[in-house]
Amino acid sequence: MTGNIVARRYARALFAIGESQGKEELAAYGKGLAELVDVLEGAPELLKVFRNPVFSVEEKKDVLAKIMDRVKPVPMVTNFCFLLADKNRLAFLPDIQVYFNQLLDMAQGIVRGEMVTAIDLADDLKQEVVEKLQKQSGRKIILDYSVDPEILGGLVLKVGDKVLDASIRAQIEILKENIKRGE
Repeated sequence: MTGNIVARRYARALFAIGESQGKEELAAYGKGLAELVDVLEGAPELLKVFRNPVFSVEEKKDVLAKIMDRVKPVPMVTNFCFLLADKNRLAFLPDIQVYFNQLLDMAQGIVRGEMVTAIDLADDLKQEVVEKLQKQSGRKIILDYSVDPEILGGLVLKVGDKVLDASIRAQIEILKENIKRGE
């Protein structure tokens, strides 16, 4: 719980600075954070170093400097990460990046979602679904696609906080419940 609060505060602070600098800087901050977190997730032992109190702040900064040489984010993101090191908050970087991206999506009017189907759909059909959703919501929609044969047919669509379960599996479950109740 505390980690979420800390991550949100730092993400909001970086977002506010980026917003004051303009949309291009804001996007650059997001890109820099994403690249940095990709490196950390590719080498989970780095996050363990950042979490471990045995390592001093200076040792953590040395590790961070080597990562920064590889990623080369904009100077503000570099300074932000060194501030996190000074405050012993480097372990929160993945959470900060997640919250930063959520703020960035809201600012750009983007809604993310997921579409699950029983079979893999053609790209033009996927695009058609996205276009219809965008027309209905008036916002830009970005969907992640996955296949789950267990839904039998139809689709499960999760966009924002809304879920549409139009799968055959869900309809069968509804029928089962109706039969149990004697309807």
